Amino acid sequence: MPAEMVAPSWMHAQINVEQYDSWSEEQCAGIEIVDRTVVVRPSTSKRHNRLARILANALDAAAGPDWNADTDFDVRLQDVPLTNRRPDVVVYRAETIDLTPTRPEHALLVIEVVSPGSETTDRVVKVDQYAKAGIPFYWRIEQAASGVPITYTYVLDPATKAYRDGEMFTGAIKAAAPFSVTVDLGTI
Repeated sequence: MPAEMVAPSWMHAQINVEQYDSWSEEQCAGIEIVDRTVVVRPSTSKRHNRLARILANALDAAAGPDWNADTDFDVRLQDVPLTNRRPDVVVYRAETIDLTPTRPEHALLVIEVVSPGSETTDRVVKVDQYAKAGIPFYWRIEQAASGVPITYTYVLDPATKAYRDGEMFTGAIKAAAPFSVTVDLGTI
């Protein structure tokens, strides 16, 4: 096996919060941490990245001064065992922009764009983790063969710490609590 295909030694060991927090952004970029174990995220397509960026830009513009929307940064769901997820889009409180790590109480909405290789994780595993962490809204974007994305929205029931189904949109997202937004996703 060529040297460039061998995973670094830090990817084979269970890690704790202090170790992870000492890593560079480059080390953290393509991974998530689940129950102290490094999980390499599947590579994303240009279509996937474009869709995430379109959503983040539209949500950021609609959010006003109190909220920001960004792509590709960690949300620390729990410290013990360490679980860090890297949603495709996160809407979070603007005043927490410099706080590291971003915590679930900073986030209003997390969005996952489903790609080949992430189907089960995005449809089942992350839904449960985000709900248990208390993030109020979860959107799952499915990339249909027609090129028109389908958006499934979920709203947290704080009493049960589980999401209930919200609305489903095909090609356009018309509203997002607590602010209004219209995103025409058309053919991506």
